[in-house]
Amino acid sequence: MKELEKYQKKLQRHLDKGRYEHTLGVMYTCASLAMAYHYDIEKAMLAGLLHDCAKNVPNDKKLELCKKHHIEVTQVERENPFLLHAKVGAWIAKKKYDVKDAEILHAIQVHTTGEPAMGTLDMILFVADYIEPHRDKASNLPQIREMAFQNLERAVEKILYDTLHYLNEKSGRIDPTTEITYEYYKNRKDLMV
Repeated sequence: MKELEKYQKKLQRHLDKGRYEHTLGVMYTCASLAMAYHYDIEKAMLAGLLHDCAKNVPNDKKLELCKKHHIEVTQVERENPFLLHAKVGAWIAKKKYDVKDAEILHAIQVHTTGEPAMGTLDMILFVADYIEPHRDKASNLPQIREMAFQNLERAVEKILYDTLHYLNEKSGRIDPTTEITYEYYKNRKDLMV
């Protein structure tokens, strides 16, 4: 836990107040979900703490970092570089915060779009980012918060469904990975339980 405190102090200097409060909410929500699903609490908290470490990096700098460090950028990300905060965040967590755990880095990398067949930590962070206590805009949030502690994969599927519907209504650009991930979880027959 001392490592978490050290990272918190460093991170607080790099995030604005609202983003930092969101980050703490995600970190504690990750801890709660980790307890519910018998996952390593400290790993989940570290992933939650660092998930948005690149959020306040300017978009042009995100693109520059991706080019310099050979981080793949899709066409949608090139047109909407704010989406790169997950990939750049994984790189920053590794290089600037010295995180070596591949599961933590992967969870940070996929926390915005998800991906098919996510691991437990991937899903914990993906869901925690959506349901943390400071969130209040999603229409199905109470239902998803309850679902998150009953069936993590169903919560992932519902978040993806709601996200795609919201982006379609808003005419926002949709990362194809989000659509692929939704189709994967939608078609999982074992999630119907």
